[in-house]
Amino acid sequence: MTGDGDVKTQDKPQEFEVLNANIAKIEALSQRLITALAQKKPVPQSLQGPNQELFMKAAAAYMAEMMNNPARIIEHQVGHWGKTLKHYVDAQHRLAKGDLSPPPDETPKDRRFVNPVWDNNPYFNFIKQQYMRNAEAIETAVSDLEVMEDRERRRVDYFTRQIIDMMSPTNFLATNPDALQQAIDTDGESLVRGLENLVRDLEEHQGEAIVNLADKAAFKVGKNIGTSQGEVVFRNRMFELIQYAPLTNEVHKTPLLIFPPWINKFYILDLREQNSLIKWVVEQGYTVFVVSWVNPDESYADVGMDTYVEEGFLTAIAQVKEITKEAKINVIGYCIAGTTLAITLGLMKQRGDRSIKSATFFTTLTDFADQGEVGVFLDDDFVDGIEAEAERTGLMKSLYMNRTFSYLRANDLIYQPAIRSYMMGEAPPAFDLLYWNGDATNLPGRMAVEYLRGLCQRDELSTTGFPIAGTKVHLSDVDVPLCAIGCETDHIAAWTSSYNGVRQMGSKNKTFILSESGHIAGIVNPPSKKKYGHYTNSDLTLSPQEWKAGADFHQGSWWPRWENWLSSKAGKMVPARHPGDSGRATLGPAPGDYVASQATP
Repeated sequence: MTGDGDVKTQDKPQEFEVLNANIAKIEALSQRLITALAQKKPVPQSLQGPNQELFMKAAAAYMAEMMNNPARIIEHQVGHWGKTLKHYVDAQHRLAKGDLSPPPDETPKDRRFVNPVWDNNPYFNFIKQQYMRNAEAIETAVSDLEVMEDRERRRVDYFTRQIIDMMSPTNFLATNPDALQQAIDTDGESLVRGLENLVRDLEEHQGEAIVNLADKAAFKVGKNIGTSQGEVVFRNRMFELIQYAPLTNEVHKTPLLIFPPWINKFYILDLREQNSLIKWVVEQGYTVFVVSWVNPDESYADVGMDTYVEEGFLTAIAQVKEITKEAKINVIGYCIAGTTLAITLGLMKQRGDRSIKSATFFTTLTDFADQGEVGVFLDDDFVDGIEAEAERTGLMKSLYMNRTFSYLRANDLIYQPAIRSYMMGEAPPAFDLLYWNGDATNLPGRMAVEYLRGLCQRDELSTTGFPIAGTKVHLSDVDVPLCAIGCETDHIAAWTSSYNGVRQMGSKNKTFILSESGHIAGIVNPPSKKKYGHYTNSDLTLSPQEWKAGADFHQGSWWPRWENWLSSKAGKMVPARHPGDSGRATLGPAPGDYVASQATP
């Protein structure tokens, strides 16, 4: 204001220039948005969600509960509406008195609402309290559906929680104080940047609304992640075999072969020097080989579990033996590769092949009696759709797998990243783990269906035997010395199920270690970080709960404890082996060619 009350206008031209530039950007982005959305391919009806019969059963169960126990239903409804009405009246009374402080807030703490505005501002606090009370009422109604089977009730509970999370006020611009403040502070520029981020993601994913979790320009495999030195020493249609250069003058005589999962890529074990399990193991004096799986396309439609065993696991084992001139080797299997390693070991026993000295399993499910959180996606309403899509395209596309795993942690992997990118206008972070998470892979159609039907649904490996290569293998066939690592908060391979599978294996020399944290962080847990501890208990006759209750807790990473176990199975020290010194020509530097293949949605 000037002294006579006139508004200053000297800054207006610049403000109008910014406004006009932003309007022009929005117009151009809107056209790109329409074009990007037009690329979206329709998702088959069978893959759009659970069968509607599930919700019909839930509605019928609620009606039955109302008929059989009306008092409890009425009590819940009266309680919910009583709290809601009281909250509304309290807020109105305060406003009538000119008191802008919110009424008492007894809702539980939630990290989505950490901004003090949610507690101090009457508008945002009212919205938060109403959302939390509604969520509580819905969850109570679902949890009381006693006439439903437990499995169906768990599924209804899960998908209900998805709807509740989706409707959080933080997911909408008008009710997100952080996004609104950011828009004010940047004169709306954050909203323009957010629209740019949205259009970029839609264009990159052919119209699919997939938020980029990491800055893809910040990383290049082989340049600043996946950089351990080595050479590709073998290649077939299923995998490249990488042998890593030694970092010690001597190595253990028995080599180590690592089978990573072919859901995502092997360099999760070699992200950076500071957290690379591969580099750390090489530094301990081992000749380390890693399988880098092919990222399949439609031509791999014929590939099944037997192909992964015969052309993958058994071929890789034979190659390592030939290159090192050793009769026995040690092996590691991670996640689905651990499951398939167990199948391979059972088949090898039946064939009389004693090439494996010891086996290590990272977060591996072999007993699927309890499918854990991912079990909500393993009923026929989803698997039938995946099977139909696999028959049509020859693949289980990375899009469906990524969405499945992301919705197990929707707030962390979908909504919060979308808020930061699209409403706050922030660039994706340069985070190596999230970059790896987005570097997706497809699955061969036949293999995916065999895994989902035979292992996940029918639990054949721990019951009737899993059919492979003309025979059936059972967990009792796995009789080599073994060590298994489970992770305490793993939402993909529950540690209790992993432990139960190990208990059924036929080995007389079994060790189980329980790491703190989840499916990735519990494994990629270098000693230098001193972050997550682990539990040990030698008595594997106990139930999972009894085992943990009686376990000893140890600070720090499980890596050194496991390596001490492995060293006793790795033989004497010999001169270090180098890629190519066996006389076989190498095929190129690590991390190889297969890892660079990108899957499209």
